[in-house]
Amino acid sequence: MIFPIVIISSWNSIAVNIKSYLVIILLLECLLLGAFLVIDVLLFYIFFEAILPPLFLLLGLFGSGGKVRASFYLFLYTLFGSLFLLLAILAMSSIIGTTDFEVLWKSSFDYYTQIILFCGVFLAISIKTPLYFVHTWLLKAHTEAPLGGSIILAAIVLKLGLYGIIRIILPILPEASMSLRSAVFVIGVITIIYASFSTLRTTDVKEIIAYSSVSHAAVYLIGGFSNTIQGIEGSILLGIAHGLVSPALFIIAGGVLYERSGTRFIYYYRGIAQIMPLCSLLFFILCLGNCGAPLTLNFVGEFLSLYGVFEKLPLLGVLASSSIVFSAAYTIYLFNRISFGGSFSLFFQENFIDLTKREFFILLTLVFFTALFGIYPNFILDGIHMSVSALIFAF
Repeated sequence: MIFPIVIISSWNSIAVNIKSYLVIILLLECLLLGAFLVIDVLLFYIFFEAILPPLFLLLGLFGSGGKVRASFYLFLYTLFGSLFLLLAILAMSSIIGTTDFEVLWKSSFDYYTQIILFCGVFLAISIKTPLYFVHTWLLKAHTEAPLGGSIILAAIVLKLGLYGIIRIILPILPEASMSLRSAVFVIGVITIIYASFSTLRTTDVKEIIAYSSVSHAAVYLIGGFSNTIQGIEGSILLGIAHGLVSPALFIIAGGVLYERSGTRFIYYYRGIAQIMPLCSLLFFILCLGNCGAPLTLNFVGEFLSLYGVFEKLPLLGVLASSSIVFSAAYTIYLFNRISFGGSFSLFFQENFIDLTKREFFILLTLVFFTALFGIYPNFILDGIHMSVSALIFAF
């Protein structure tokens, strides 16, 4: 669903090298499908890494300003983390004799081996998610990437971290994930608070949405490690919700507003509601989704994730729940500055028209699914309930 949106949303923004742009996008789609479909850990690693060269080219060829620096950040950070994942997979292969998921799930490693393997896998996943200390690449990649690159990064590439937790860490390394759970919770809570405060002081619209992605990613990461059905289901729901809301916000910030004004600096935008009422309305609904308001899928995912954390470690659960307050603060503050906040700047007056049909239907699709699954999340929950139950580790 996301890739047609990527191509249609880039309709006007990509004017040169269109053929190479489409080749890179479709190659990325194939590789990402491969990463989610394979049933072998080594093949998962190969696809996990294979998405880097197309992303590198996408940023380097079609990005803005500091695109070369951003593409190297993305490439080197992710490659560094993935090397430890490769070492962990090779260790699993030498101990068990195979890299097949089914066999690895049925076999068990001793406690200290699990701890060492966990550190290798978790480092790769924490860079992909990303967590605090290793999040720098994401901000540069998001701000310099073309609109299609930002959407793919936010909607799909970041979910590889969550998928790695559910697919590798929880079933194959259960004892280590239980022992180190509190450390993961602490890192997650630090990430939530740090990203939220950073979002409040940022002035680049795309960077604000990128920081909010870091905060939401930390919430679904700690939900996944909670060892409760609610927490893991919540992390999957929040991952899907973030994959719907974040691309829509990027389309408004990096597509609709940037194409009309040529700037992402937030102080240039004021009072857009006066001349773009339809855009402001959809933007408001998406902002409600981003801050986890009821009747959106984000609310269901965030509530279940935080409930799972609170059930295991109440103090860290309370601190993690601050993400609800912070996300409301920075999202409504963002909306207020762009849509209201004084009279509209005359500098852009003649360029600004309301949403075109193309932009409207793209955004409407994403808003519709966010609201539909928010009102009736059982569409997803009924499908994942049995699989999630199998991930729970009984002491």
